[in-house]
Amino acid sequence: MRQKRWALSVPVDGFSLAEHGELAREAERLGYTDAWSLEVDGVDCFAPIAVIASATRLRVGTAIANVYTRGPATLASSAAGLADIAPGRFCLGIGAGSQPIVEAWNGGAFTQPATRVREMAQFLRQALAGERVVFRGKTLSVDGFRLTRPPAEPVPIHVAALRPGMLRVAGEVADGAILNWLSVEDVPKSVAVVRDAARTAGRDPAAIEITARLLVNVDPAGPETDVAVRRHVTAYLNVPVYKAFHEWLGRSAALTPMWTAWASGDRKGAVAAVPEQVLRDLIVRGSMEEITRHVRRYLDAGIDTAFLALSTREPDPARKREIMLTALRALAPRVQ
Repeated sequence: MRQKRWALSVPVDGFSLAEHGELAREAERLGYTDAWSLEVDGVDCFAPIAVIASATRLRVGTAIANVYTRGPATLASSAAGLADIAPGRFCLGIGAGSQPIVEAWNGGAFTQPATRVREMAQFLRQALAGERVVFRGKTLSVDGFRLTRPPAEPVPIHVAALRPGMLRVAGEVADGAILNWLSVEDVPKSVAVVRDAARTAGRDPAAIEITARLLVNVDPAGPETDVAVRRHVTAYLNVPVYKAFHEWLGRSAALTPMWTAWASGDRKGAVAAVPEQVLRDLIVRGSMEEITRHVRRYLDAGIDTAFLALSTREPDPARKREIMLTALRALAPRVQ
């Protein structure tokens, strides 16, 4: 049976990247096993884990490196660099991201995402093995690229997936599937698609690692906290890929009032229309003991590696650091 892994999502808000080495050393002492980076509108996905990999023996991973905003050779080179820093401890998580990231921010075209991810994974398998790659696909082509410093050890490739098309890609070509923005009850539905696809492709379904970024708000409940959390949910679930994901999960009836208000320009009404049940389903909140139990429910439901994305609405920098560090310590495996 695969070991259940309790990990961190990085960077941790309130701490500079330079401080993440010491932060990660404490996390390692406390029993955290991994650090998985995110990449939206802050720092890139490789810098945080480069710092952490140099300072600790934690496994590190990208969740995710975008397959549209980096060319194939650039992505392979970045991955090879991390693999050199952390041989045998680096997982390359790739994904399509979303329309705002690819199109509005980077001037690309968010087309054929499942095909793009599949083809990038196929290219990366060859490139990271040190092969000279000539690849002709529907969404990318590479003519004669070879890494001059290929990784000394294999680099597992994980695919970020929401709906069935991408979940099947993860099962068919990847070593792991990265899940996000789902409830405990949603986990079996997503995992089943991954494992069925692996089985159909002649692969061992149990060999596919299932990881998930869990959204953990550590603030005490209250009107201001509730509004902040609702805003976060509203901002994400109106992005087309996440809207479609939750339609597939069966939340159309619950979320249609929020989507309708948002589409009409009523942002305040959209925030107010997020149902309490959706907040309870998607955001891990409560006392440290309640948060711990909620995370364990995800692991029991089929998640192999849970990386905790800690958040607080605290505006004061010093107080924010104290809150985040206290939560990191209280939720640590060895404390439990």
